[in-house]
Amino acid sequence: MTQRQDYNECPRRQVRLSNVRNIGIMAHIDAGKTTLSERILFYCGRNHKIGDTHDGTATMDWMKDEQARGITITSAATTCFWKGHRINIIDTPGHVDFTAEVERSLRVLDGAVAVFCAVGKVQPQSETVWRQAQKYGVPIIALVNKMDRVGADFQGVVDDIRNKLGATALPVYLPIGKEENFEGVIDVIAGKAICFSKEDNGANEDIRELDDDQQLERNEALNVLVETLADIDETVAELYLEDKIPSEDELHAALRRATLAGKVVPVAAASAFKNKGVQPLLDAVTRYLPSPLDVWDIKGKDPETGKEITRHAGDMQPFCALVFKIMTDKHVGKLYYLRIYSGVAAQGMTVFNPRTGRAERIGRLLQMHAAKREEREEIFSGDIAVAVGLRDVTTGDTLCLESCPIILESMVFPEPVISVAIEPKSAADRDKMTSGLIALAEEDPTFRVRSDEETGETIISGMGELHLEIILSRLNDEFKVEADTGAPQVAYRESLQKSSSSDMRFVRQTGGRGQYGHCVINLIPQERGAGIVIENKVIGGSIPKEYIKPIENGIREAAAGGVLAGFPVVDFKVEIIDGSYHPVDSNEMAFKIAGSMAFKDAARKAGIELLEPVMALELSAPEENTGDLIGDINGRRGIISAMNPGNGGFSLINAHVPLAELFGYAGAIRSLSRGRANASMEFAHFAPVPRNVQEEILKKRG
Repeated sequence: MTQRQDYNECPRRQVRLSNVRNIGIMAHIDAGKTTLSERILFYCGRNHKIGDTHDGTATMDWMKDEQARGITITSAATTCFWKGHRINIIDTPGHVDFTAEVERSLRVLDGAVAVFCAVGKVQPQSETVWRQAQKYGVPIIALVNKMDRVGADFQGVVDDIRNKLGATALPVYLPIGKEENFEGVIDVIAGKAICFSKEDNGANEDIRELDDDQQLERNEALNVLVETLADIDETVAELYLEDKIPSEDELHAALRRATLAGKVVPVAAASAFKNKGVQPLLDAVTRYLPSPLDVWDIKGKDPETGKEITRHAGDMQPFCALVFKIMTDKHVGKLYYLRIYSGVAAQGMTVFNPRTGRAERIGRLLQMHAAKREEREEIFSGDIAVAVGLRDVTTGDTLCLESCPIILESMVFPEPVISVAIEPKSAADRDKMTSGLIALAEEDPTFRVRSDEETGETIISGMGELHLEIILSRLNDEFKVEADTGAPQVAYRESLQKSSSSDMRFVRQTGGRGQYGHCVINLIPQERGAGIVIENKVIGGSIPKEYIKPIENGIREAAAGGVLAGFPVVDFKVEIIDGSYHPVDSNEMAFKIAGSMAFKDAARKAGIELLEPVMALELSAPEENTGDLIGDINGRRGIISAMNPGNGGFSLINAHVPLAELFGYAGAIRSLSRGRANASMEFAHFAPVPRNVQEEILKKRG
């Protein structure tokens, strides 16, 4: 990424584009993301009082459920200013059930701060968000938070980042003391101690000279920093070979280049809760993380040809933006969160949606401060804002000029793994429930609503029990609908056991014009996660081209409805190889039905097995309880993958356990450990259901 200067800025812009930072704060649950966000807002002068997750006053956790539970559920956006830089911040959730919020935030951010607990180190969700950031090429700064806690281990976290995440972690701020003696940080490059006082909530930095021990610690870290940069940066390498010591500015510049290239991860230390170490982190954000100019090439596709095309950052470029989130506000209506990649958005402006081929009008533009809205006439390139008044727009849509169309890369969201049936408590609420669920599904791409054709029940699906709990709570709070739910059901999948083929005709004569569709297909199982691939291999025009798409639609609909037990069939390839048509009786519907029949016939010949979601479970438990907890995991069809010593007489147990066996697991481990064990889990993969379990599932489904 190379910062460019050959662009023109709008004279009405407040902050130069090179001084804009779009960052996300990401971590495992309870690592202190929201607490850090609150301190950043306080020290930047955005808030005059420090909010707290513990008493429900955090600005960024504005939803009722977030305040009640003390966790982040939805990503919140805000803007603040630090030493002439504009920092647009998105505080993302840490709980795995809300991983889609992290996914879509990282898609539109230029950099990220990964927060690690100084005691918990690299935890399962830390690894998940790290992989998400790498997928989108987002440069990262790591913060070792909670240095004030008993058992805090800064170097242990740095080693964990290197070993578990495979990153070249380079400390730029070292902790001064730890646990109750943590008082500040050593600036490795400047060679100064930065301490913070309780009296002023850490608002003022006390810059001191290093004592002898601190100087030794700093010299060791500086040597590692310089030697590492010399291996990857030409400027530092030349100085190093000439036995010259790089200046502070040269080191900052080299570290920035290496961070933007994803070759190193600067590491800082802090205790956000105790108001120590936050300002140095802000300095690191402005020094090392990218501006929109560093993400110069904005790649997309031409809607007509599908060929790759490029936009560039800057206010004078043709407008394009990505809708990465939709929310419903009872006062304003739908809020469409936008990342403006190029050009300027203005109130009343007409934009083009290439997905629908329709023009849209931006009624109002808002700058968000969590749940608070500030009206804006214009939003400039590189910024994040909210548009109001759009109509046929969904998450992942590109908005651009009709004269310069482009489709930007969208986002891919995980499939739901748990479902429940839902019923309103009163018949009068049925319509309100339906409209409420549809609105919530528009906001959240990992939440699905469908009607069971056999039972007529409304089925909602999500990423976990907590996810669906929050949905039901929001349905009650925001749409005033009380609902009853059935027992949680696992979202199984169906998979093919072998290849097969089918030759299927759909013929119907009704006295007048009939129906005729005929297709021959090969059905081939694919590896896990491959998705559905359908290829047209018809030669010689035995099926006219206009009937190929209906066959494909029929196959996809049949796969979605399942063959064995009504669960979606996944990971297969279909080759449409032959067929025939009737010049009078053939039509799209007939070929769609023929495609559906051919797929079901071939799938039955291939043999179907059920797949179940398997979760990666990490359990932190007292050593005296590990035997009972391991026995419980084995009894749940789990497989222990690792067991390592933790801190303070605790052990870390890693296992893979089928989701079907984990309902109510939190209560079970509380009982087995007298409330001392903690568990976290995330979806790992789908695996075949054992034959005896599959038979039980099929019996229950009749």
